[in-house]
Amino acid sequence: MVSTVFLLLVLLLVCGAAGTHDHKSKNASHLAGIEFPEHPSFNAVTSSATTGCSLPNSKKSNPSQDEGFDNRDDEEEEMEGGGVGGDVKQTVKLDLKRRSARREKEKESVVESKMRDLARIQTLYRRMTENKNQNRVSRLKKEQSKPQAAPAAAAPKSSGSLLSGQLIATLESGVSLGSGEYFMDVFVGTPPKHFSLILDTGSDLNWIQCEPCYDCFEQNGPHYDPAQSSSYRNIGCHDPRCPLVSSPDPPQPCKAENQTCPYYYWYGDSSNTTGDFALETFTVNLTMPSGKPEFRKVENVMFGCGHWNRGLFHGAAGLLGLGRGALSFSSQLQSLYGHSFSYCLVDRDSDANISSKLIFGEDKDLLSRPDLNFTTLVAGKENPVDTFYYVQIKSIVVGGEVVDIPEDVWQFAPNGAGGTIIDSGTTLSYFAEPAYQVIKDAFMAKVKGLPVVKDFPVLEPCYNVTGVEQPDLPDFGIVFSDGAVWNFPVENYFIEAVPRELVCLAILGTPRSALSIIGNYQQQNFHILYDTKNSRLGYAPTKCSEV
Repeated sequence: MVSTVFLLLVLLLVCGAAGTHDHKSKNASHLAGIEFPEHPSFNAVTSSATTGCSLPNSKKSNPSQDEGFDNRDDEEEEMEGGGVGGDVKQTVKLDLKRRSARREKEKESVVESKMRDLARIQTLYRRMTENKNQNRVSRLKKEQSKPQAAPAAAAPKSSGSLLSGQLIATLESGVSLGSGEYFMDVFVGTPPKHFSLILDTGSDLNWIQCEPCYDCFEQNGPHYDPAQSSSYRNIGCHDPRCPLVSSPDPPQPCKAENQTCPYYYWYGDSSNTTGDFALETFTVNLTMPSGKPEFRKVENVMFGCGHWNRGLFHGAAGLLGLGRGALSFSSQLQSLYGHSFSYCLVDRDSDANISSKLIFGEDKDLLSRPDLNFTTLVAGKENPVDTFYYVQIKSIVVGGEVVDIPEDVWQFAPNGAGGTIIDSGTTLSYFAEPAYQVIKDAFMAKVKGLPVVKDFPVLEPCYNVTGVEQPDLPDFGIVFSDGAVWNFPVENYFIEAVPRELVCLAILGTPRSALSIIGNYQQQNFHILYDTKNSRLGYAPTKCSEV
């Protein structure tokens, strides 16, 4: 009942999407850059004045000032110009720092996480059933008599000769902000400015709130201003890369030769971003074998410069996409680090000084581990360039027994929906009905001796564990169709809703034919490897604070 009420609330929220209209934009620079050195503060990105799209009545934010990364003379001396260096793939490692959780707000955080998750699930469902992925492959199929793939993106190039070592940045948990997502610090532009972006394996487009910001959500620090970056460059409306991004709906025709390429990207719960599709240079902070940090520029990185942005982004400056499509940060940098990346997320209650890790490139230490398991990444239905990372579930195990769930629950529906994805942008895990009900009933049947608490919102079942040192809770695991098994520790599927007093099953349901999602809460303390070249997902139990 509570789930239904929240779903209705979310449906009401979805009506607030922004519209678009034309405006002009400057091509006031070459290529700007992102940088990932360690930095303690948040800082945000802004964009240039005139653009190729606009929205009605806007409200300009008044961000606080934090220039953060302006005075870097010594480091900039280390940034050397040049062409793409060799075929050697770099390994890029990023620190993912968690913010300390405010436990007294755990209940509110769980409620808000579910509301946002439900809106996100609804959006993902719409993308699949309406064939409206951010890479626009399906749209092109509708508009043309023959299927045509989106044009290939030009590979970014490095300003150094041979890139090697580890890229280090900060990724924090948003628990203290009431968010279940993870944030990564980046540096953008020339000179580099510091921003915090949400990390999302379920999205492709990288985007940042830009000046002039006509209608923007509140963020920590100033917006990115392309007029202050000597390397910013707009992508034109006629540029072959323009069709890679979703245009406003209905698509706006090019009205001038110098018109910029507009984009419109939506997430659900009225969250969306609209602005100019552009190029920037990412400045990366590499930790060399000697331990000395060095900085290198990566040019021609495609991103969205958002002038109209709405939604629950909890102080972030924008979003960094790690999906499978051509626009994602991971896909664009494949020429530098290869076709794999991995992360290890520390648990929600970790100290603020403990960092998670994000690694671009082959991690030999991880690959050599005997407890590293793999399952196959499967393709989405009739979608050759899908955003999402699909896995194929065969069965669920609760308390050592396979529960009775029809196998067709895990299959793709005729309308393109269904299936199971692993997603860093969704907090909890969700299983399509009737799988969720069967899983919940199995837990309730196997938990003995703990009083059931029925008045906690959203999650069910919940148990009173006051005075119980180690509650006896059933095991939980996923069996995949290729025979791989993923067993989880109890803290990954039971959430401590009230410290030392109340625990709840951190799994929820979605309607039948909707997709199932393995969220970031269930991924805690596992080293997760996305190997797109070999179409496989790896996972190894790990104390992520020690990676």
